[in-house]
Amino acid sequence: MKQFETIEFRIQDSVACITLNRPAFANSMNGQLVSELSDAAVICDNDKSVRVVLLTGNGPIFCAGGDLKAFAGAQSNLSPQLKLLADNLHKAISLFARMTPIVVVAVNGMAAGAGFSLAISGDYVLAAESAKFSMAYTGAGLTPDGSSTYYLPRLVGLRRTQELIITNRALTADEALDWGLVTRVVPDDQLQAEALAFARQLARGPHEALGMVKKLLLASPANGLEVQMELEGRAIAHASMSADGIEGVGAFVEKRKPCFQ
Repeated sequence: MKQFETIEFRIQDSVACITLNRPAFANSMNGQLVSELSDAAVICDNDKSVRVVLLTGNGPIFCAGGDLKAFAGAQSNLSPQLKLLADNLHKAISLFARMTPIVVVAVNGMAAGAGFSLAISGDYVLAAESAKFSMAYTGAGLTPDGSSTYYLPRLVGLRRTQELIITNRALTADEALDWGLVTRVVPDDQLQAEALAFARQLARGPHEALGMVKKLLLASPANGLEVQMELEGRAIAHASMSADGIEGVGAFVEKRKPCFQ
């Protein structure tokens, strides 16, 4: 297993746990962190034992976004460094979006800038009651990255996206739930336990079918009705012959709980 310094990474019970691990720097993203996050995403995408990815942060903050102090120290060479940082972050997010495993994000505190972007790119997002969400980019004279201009309009609509980016309004966890940015809000002291329990529950579920659901939903915004229905038809036909489909249908007919492999 590759050794990491800015993230913690382990695989147990078919769940790959990725923890942002720069708590002294509010888990802010520098070149090393996004490179290691990208490497971890590659492992999750290719390790057939991984069925669910659980992403969270160490300490009281999920992720404060980019490491602005590091950016300031590299001013003369900042542009190519920021492009490389964004490229590695985008590689990780693209892999998380397209891999078969479901990605569960547990937002344990403030998610700002790229931390906000990373949080909402998950398939299932739990937020601690104390969590807050802010785009923050324009407050530092920067523009959004990390997929936020893709996901935000689809999740909350154009007007609310404009408000979040232009004003840097901070949302509470309950507001983020109301807006549809997170799936569930849980008490702070229960977040990690609930996120891990849910990830393990998913890992026992229909792995192949869930992966196909991810692909269908990702394709949907770009497709017309007939194209999307064709993809649905092909997917359900394929699923019916998969191990998940055979077991699931058989369990339904036999009136028993399915045991997915």
